[in-house]
Amino acid sequence: MRIVIAIGGNALLERGQRPDAAVQRANALRAVAAVAPLAAEHEVVITHGNGPQVGMLALQSAADPELAVPYPFDVLGAQTQGMIGYWLMQALQNALPGRQVAAILDQTLVSAADPAFANPAKFVGQVYDEQTARRYATERGWTVAADGPHWRRVVPSPRPQRIVETRIIRQLLFTGAIVVCAGGGGIPVIRDERGRLSGVEAVVDKDLATAVLAESLDADALLLLTDVPAVSRGFGGPDPRPINRATPAELRRERFAAGSMGPKVEAVCRFVELTGDLAAIGALEDAVAILTGKAGTVVTPGGDYGGPHDLRPPR
Repeated sequence: MRIVIAIGGNALLERGQRPDAAVQRANALRAVAAVAPLAAEHEVVITHGNGPQVGMLALQSAADPELAVPYPFDVLGAQTQGMIGYWLMQALQNALPGRQVAAILDQTLVSAADPAFANPAKFVGQVYDEQTARRYATERGWTVAADGPHWRRVVPSPRPQRIVETRIIRQLLFTGAIVVCAGGGGIPVIRDERGRLSGVEAVVDKDLATAVLAESLDADALLLLTDVPAVSRGFGGPDPRPINRATPAELRRERFAAGSMGPKVEAVCRFVELTGDLAAIGALEDAVAILTGKAGTVVTPGGDYGGPHDLRPPR
Protein backbone atom coordinates (compact mmCIF):
# COMPACT_ATOMS: atom_id res chain seq x y z
CA MET A 1 0.00 0.00 0.00
CA ARG A 2 0.99 3.61 -0.48
CA ILE A 3 0.40 5.53 2.75
CA VAL A 4 0.82 9.25 3.33
CA ILE A 5 1.38 10.04 7.02
CA ALA A 6 1.29 13.50 8.60
CA ILE A 7 3.00 14.01 11.96
CA GLY A 8 1.68 17.02 13.84
CA GLY A 9 3.93 19.85 14.96
CA ASN A 10 2.72 19.44 18.54
CA ALA A 11 3.76 15.79 18.41
CA LEU A 12 7.30 16.96 17.61
CA LEU A 13 7.29 19.68 20.26
CA GLU A 14 4.68 19.14 22.95
CA ARG A 15 2.90 22.10 24.50
CA GLY A 16 4.99 23.58 27.29
CA GLN A 17 8.22 21.77 26.33
CA ARG A 18 11.44 23.73 25.95
CA PRO A 19 12.27 24.02 22.23
CA ASP A 20 15.81 22.71 22.70
CA ALA A 21 17.30 20.67 19.87
CA ALA A 22 17.76 17.63 22.14
CA VAL A 23 14.08 17.73 23.14
CA GLN A 24 12.88 17.91 19.56
CA ARG A 25 15.27 15.22 18.36
CA ALA A 26 14.00 12.90 21.11
CA ASN A 27 10.43 13.58 19.97
CA ALA A 28 11.43 12.86 16.36
CA LEU A 29 12.85 9.51 17.48
CA ARG A 30 9.57 8.72 19.24
CA ALA A 31 7.60 9.69 16.11
CA VAL A 32 9.73 7.46 13.91
CA ALA A 33 9.37 4.54 16.33
CA ALA A 34 5.59 4.84 15.86
CA VAL A 35 5.60 4.94 12.05
CA ALA A 36 8.62 2.73 11.25
CA PRO A 37 6.55 -0.51 11.34
CA LEU A 38 4.35 0.91 8.59
CA ALA A 39 7.34 2.12 6.58
CA ALA A 40 8.87 -1.34 6.82
CA GLU A 41 5.91 -2.93 5.02
CA HIS A 42 4.49 -0.20 2.77
CA GLU A 43 5.37 2.70 0.50
CA VAL A 44 5.38 5.64 2.88
CA VAL A 45 5.51 9.41 2.53
CA ILE A 46 5.85 11.38 5.77
CA THR A 47 4.93 15.02 6.17
CA HIS A 48 5.25 17.03 9.36
CA GLY A 49 4.03 20.14 11.10
CA ASN A 50 6.21 23.10 12.02
CA GLY A 51 3.92 25.49 13.91
CA PRO A 52 5.93 25.64 17.16
CA GLN A 53 9.25 25.66 15.32
CA VAL A 54 8.47 28.31 12.72
CA GLY A 55 7.02 30.56 15.41
CA MET A 56 10.17 30.20 17.48
CA LEU A 57 12.38 31.07 14.50
CA ALA A 58 10.15 34.05 13.69
CA LEU A 59 10.58 35.32 17.25
CA GLN A 60 14.36 34.97 17.02
CA SER A 61 14.45 36.67 13.64
CA ALA A 62 12.34 39.59 14.85
CA ALA A 63 14.68 40.10 17.82
CA ASP A 64 17.95 39.85 15.83
CA PRO A 65 19.58 43.33 15.79
CA GLU A 66 21.71 42.34 12.77
CA LEU A 67 18.65 42.04 10.52
CA ALA A 68 17.14 45.13 8.89
CA VAL A 69 13.96 43.11 8.25
CA PRO A 70 12.99 39.77 9.88
CA TYR A 71 13.14 36.70 7.66
CA PRO A 72 9.82 36.11 5.85
CA PHE A 73 7.72 33.04 6.60
CA ASP A 74 8.56 31.25 3.35
CA VAL A 75 12.24 31.32 4.33
CA LEU A 76 11.46 30.27 7.90
CA GLY A 77 9.39 27.40 6.52
CA ALA A 78 12.35 26.24 4.45
CA GLN A 79 14.56 26.36 7.54
CA THR A 80 12.18 24.17 9.53
CA GLN A 81 11.88 21.70 6.63
CA GLY A 82 15.63 21.23 6.74
CA MET A 83 15.84 20.95 10.53
CA ILE A 84 12.93 18.59 11.14
CA GLY A 85 13.50 16.68 7.91
CA TYR A 86 17.07 15.97 9.02
CA TRP A 87 15.95 14.56 12.37
CA LEU A 88 13.24 12.39 10.81
CA MET A 89 15.43 11.20 7.94
CA GLN A 90 18.28 10.13 10.23
CA ALA A 91 15.93 8.42 12.67
CA LEU A 92 14.32 6.47 9.81
CA GLN A 93 17.72 5.46 8.43
CA ASN A 94 18.70 4.13 11.86
CA ALA A 95 15.37 2.39 12.44
CA LEU A 96 15.28 0.74 9.00
CA PRO A 97 18.86 -0.10 7.94
CA GLY A 98 19.18 -0.60 4.21
CA ARG A 99 16.14 1.49 3.26
CA GLN A 100 16.79 4.66 1.31
CA VAL A 101 15.30 7.78 2.90
CA ALA A 102 15.02 11.20 1.25
CA ALA A 103 14.10 14.43 3.00
CA ILE A 104 13.37 17.14 0.46
CA LEU A 105 12.56 20.82 0.45
CA ASP A 106 9.38 21.49 -1.45
CA GLN A 107 7.03 24.32 -2.30
CA THR A 108 3.25 24.51 -2.14
CA LEU A 109 1.43 26.54 -4.75
CA VAL A 110 -1.26 28.89 -3.40
CA SER A 111 -3.40 31.60 -4.98
CA ALA A 112 -2.37 35.23 -4.55
CA ALA A 113 -6.09 36.06 -4.41
CA ASP A 114 -6.81 33.70 -1.52
CA PRO A 115 -8.98 35.53 1.06
CA ALA A 116 -6.90 33.98 3.87
CA PHE A 117 -4.27 36.68 3.32
CA ALA A 118 -6.76 39.19 4.76
CA ASN A 119 -7.85 36.88 7.60
CA PRO A 120 -4.91 35.37 9.55
CA ALA A 121 -6.04 32.19 11.33
CA LYS A 122 -3.14 29.69 11.43
CA PHE A 123 -1.55 29.25 14.86
CA VAL A 124 2.26 29.37 14.95
CA GLY A 125 4.82 29.53 17.70
CA GLN A 126 4.72 29.15 21.43
CA VAL A 127 1.75 29.63 23.74
CA TYR A 128 1.41 32.73 25.91
CA ASP A 129 -0.96 34.14 28.48
CA GLU A 130 -3.31 36.75 27.09
CA GLN A 131 -1.43 39.73 28.51
CA THR A 132 1.90 38.67 26.99
CA ALA A 133 0.31 37.84 23.64
CA ARG A 134 -1.37 41.24 23.42
CA ARG A 135 1.87 42.97 24.35
CA TYR A 136 3.71 41.17 21.54
CA ALA A 137 0.87 42.09 19.18
CA THR A 138 1.40 45.76 19.98
CA GLU A 139 5.20 45.68 19.97
CA ARG A 140 5.69 43.48 16.90
CA GLY A 141 2.59 44.01 14.81
CA TRP A 142 1.38 40.44 15.31
CA THR A 143 -2.16 39.17 15.06
CA VAL A 144 -2.95 36.98 18.09
CA ALA A 145 -5.89 34.78 19.05
CA ALA A 146 -7.02 32.40 21.79
CA ASP A 147 -5.94 28.77 21.36
CA GLY A 148 -7.91 26.96 24.05
CA PRO A 149 -6.78 28.33 27.43
CA HIS A 150 -3.68 29.93 25.86
CA TRP A 151 -2.94 32.61 23.29
CA ARG A 152 -0.75 32.31 20.18
CA ARG A 153 0.26 34.22 17.10
CA VAL A 154 -1.82 33.67 13.95
CA VAL A 155 -0.73 34.18 10.33
CA PRO A 156 -2.41 33.83 6.91
CA SER A 157 -3.01 30.24 5.78
CA PRO A 158 -4.05 30.11 2.09
CA ARG A 159 -5.44 26.85 0.71
CA PRO A 160 -2.87 24.59 -0.94
CA GLN A 161 -3.39 24.00 -4.66
CA ARG A 162 -0.52 21.63 -5.48
CA ILE A 163 2.84 20.48 -4.15
CA VAL A 164 5.22 21.76 -6.82
CA GLU A 165 7.64 18.81 -6.46
CA THR A 166 4.96 16.07 -6.67
CA ARG A 167 6.60 14.40 -9.70
CA ILE A 168 9.95 14.20 -7.91
CA ILE A 169 8.31 12.62 -4.86
CA ARG A 170 6.60 10.06 -7.09
CA GLN A 171 9.92 9.19 -8.73
CA LEU A 172 11.53 8.65 -5.33
CA LEU A 173 8.71 6.31 -4.32
CA PHE A 174 9.27 4.26 -7.49
CA THR A 175 12.86 3.65 -6.31
CA GLY A 176 11.62 2.26 -2.99
CA ALA A 177 12.64 5.28 -0.94
CA ILE A 178 10.81 6.58 2.10
CA VAL A 179 10.14 10.28 1.50
CA VAL A 180 9.96 13.06 4.11
CA CYS A 181 8.46 16.17 2.53
CA ALA A 182 5.87 18.97 2.66
CA GLY A 183 7.15 20.06 6.07
CA GLY A 184 4.89 22.69 7.58
CA GLY A 185 2.57 22.31 4.60
CA GLY A 186 5.37 23.20 2.19
CA ILE A 187 6.98 26.55 1.43
CA PRO A 188 4.11 28.80 0.27
CA VAL A 189 4.63 30.17 -3.23
CA ILE A 190 2.61 31.86 -5.95
CA ARG A 191 3.12 31.73 -9.72
CA ASP A 192 3.08 34.94 -11.76
CA GLU A 193 1.69 35.44 -15.27
CA ARG A 194 5.01 34.28 -16.75
CA GLY A 195 5.03 31.07 -14.70
CA ARG A 196 7.74 32.16 -12.27
CA LEU A 197 7.50 31.16 -8.61
CA SER A 198 8.02 33.43 -5.62
CA GLY A 199 7.49 32.96 -1.88
CA VAL A 200 4.72 34.63 0.11
CA GLU A 201 4.31 35.60 3.77
CA ALA A 202 2.08 32.77 4.99
CA VAL A 203 2.00 29.27 6.48
CA VAL A 204 0.11 26.55 4.61
CA ASP A 205 -1.93 24.16 6.72
CA LYS A 206 0.05 20.91 6.89
CA ASP A 207 -2.98 18.61 6.93
CA LEU A 208 -4.69 20.20 3.92
CA ALA A 209 -1.40 20.16 2.00
CA THR A 210 -0.87 16.52 2.96
CA ALA A 211 -4.31 15.62 1.62
CA VAL A 212 -3.55 17.39 -1.68
CA LEU A 213 -0.28 15.47 -1.91
CA ALA A 214 -1.95 12.14 -1.07
CA GLU A 215 -4.51 12.67 -3.83
CA SER A 216 -1.81 13.53 -6.35
CA LEU A 217 0.22 10.45 -5.42
CA ASP A 218 -2.80 8.09 -5.66
CA ALA A 219 -2.27 7.07 -2.04
CA ASP A 220 -4.28 4.18 -0.60
CA ALA A 221 -4.53 5.72 2.87
CA LEU A 222 -4.03 9.07 4.58
CA LEU A 223 -3.14 9.14 8.29
CA LEU A 224 -3.07 12.39 10.27
CA LEU A 225 -1.22 11.68 13.52
CA THR A 226 -1.41 14.17 16.34
CA ASP A 227 -1.51 14.45 20.14
CA VAL A 228 -5.15 13.36 20.65
CA PRO A 229 -6.46 9.78 20.35
CA ALA A 230 -9.45 10.61 18.12
CA VAL A 231 -11.79 13.30 16.89
CA SER A 232 -14.34 14.03 19.62
CA ARG A 233 -17.77 15.58 19.73
CA GLY A 234 -17.83 18.33 22.35
CA PHE A 235 -14.04 18.56 22.62
CA GLY A 236 -13.08 20.87 25.49
CA GLY A 237 -16.49 20.46 27.13
CA PRO A 238 -17.60 18.39 30.12
CA ASP A 239 -18.54 15.30 28.09
CA PRO A 240 -16.37 14.79 24.99
CA ARG A 241 -17.31 11.68 22.98
CA PRO A 242 -14.78 10.10 20.59
CA ILE A 243 -15.85 9.38 17.02
CA ASN A 244 -14.43 6.01 16.00
CA ARG A 245 -16.04 5.55 12.55
CA ALA A 246 -17.57 8.12 10.23
CA THR A 247 -18.37 9.03 6.68
CA PRO A 248 -17.27 12.41 5.34
CA ALA A 249 -20.89 13.61 5.41
CA GLU A 250 -21.24 12.66 9.07
CA LEU A 251 -18.07 14.50 10.05
CA ARG A 252 -19.03 17.59 8.06
CA ARG A 253 -22.22 17.89 10.12
CA GLU A 254 -20.13 18.42 13.27
CA ARG A 255 -18.43 21.64 14.36
CA PHE A 256 -14.69 21.74 14.95
CA ALA A 257 -12.25 24.55 15.79
CA ALA A 258 -11.03 26.32 12.65
CA GLY A 259 -7.45 26.63 13.89
CA SER A 260 -6.90 23.07 15.11
CA MET A 261 -9.16 20.07 14.41
CA GLY A 262 -11.16 21.78 11.67
CA PRO A 263 -8.45 21.55 8.96
CA LYS A 264 -7.74 17.91 9.87
CA VAL A 265 -11.39 16.99 9.44
CA GLU A 266 -11.58 18.91 6.18
CA ALA A 267 -8.44 17.14 4.93
CA VAL A 268 -9.65 13.60 5.65
CA CYS A 269 -13.13 14.33 4.28
CA ARG A 270 -11.73 15.76 1.06
CA PHE A 271 -9.39 12.80 0.56
CA VAL A 272 -12.13 10.20 1.11
CA GLU A 273 -14.66 12.05 -1.05
CA LEU A 274 -12.24 12.37 -3.97
CA THR A 275 -10.56 8.95 -3.80
CA GLY A 276 -13.00 6.59 -2.08
CA ASP A 277 -10.12 5.37 0.08
CA LEU A 278 -9.42 5.49 3.80
CA ALA A 279 -8.31 8.43 5.93
CA ALA A 280 -7.91 8.61 9.69
CA ILE A 281 -7.02 10.94 12.56
CA GLY A 282 -5.48 9.72 15.77
CA ALA A 283 -2.59 9.63 18.22
CA LEU A 284 0.95 9.23 16.94
CA GLU A 285 1.66 6.21 19.12
CA ASP A 286 -1.42 4.44 17.68
CA ALA A 287 -0.24 4.60 14.05
CA VAL A 288 -0.29 0.86 13.40
CA ALA A 289 -3.59 0.35 15.25
CA ILE A 290 -5.19 3.20 13.31
CA LEU A 291 -4.40 1.60 9.96
CA THR A 292 -6.00 -1.65 11.12
CA GLY A 293 -9.11 0.19 12.34
CA LYS A 294 -8.46 -0.43 16.04
CA ALA A 295 -7.82 3.16 17.12
CA GLY A 296 -8.41 6.75 16.08
CA THR A 297 -11.19 8.18 13.95
CA VAL A 298 -11.41 6.19 10.72
CA VAL A 299 -13.21 7.82 7.78
CA THR A 300 -14.40 5.79 4.79
CA PRO A 301 -17.12 6.27 2.16
CA GLY A 302 -19.44 3.91 4.03
CA GLY A 303 -18.28 4.66 7.56
CA ASP A 304 -17.11 1.11 8.27
CA TYR A 305 -13.71 -0.53 8.09
CA GLY A 306 -12.56 -4.03 8.86
CA GLY A 307 -8.84 -3.80 8.16
CA PRO A 308 -6.28 -3.31 5.38
CA HIS A 309 -8.03 -5.92 3.21
CA ASP A 310 -10.76 -3.34 2.64
CA LEU A 311 -8.29 -1.18 0.71
CA ARG A 312 -7.05 -1.58 -2.81
CA PRO A 313 -4.56 -4.42 -3.43
CA PRO A 314 -0.89 -3.63 -2.76
CA ARG A 315 1.03 -2.19 -5.70
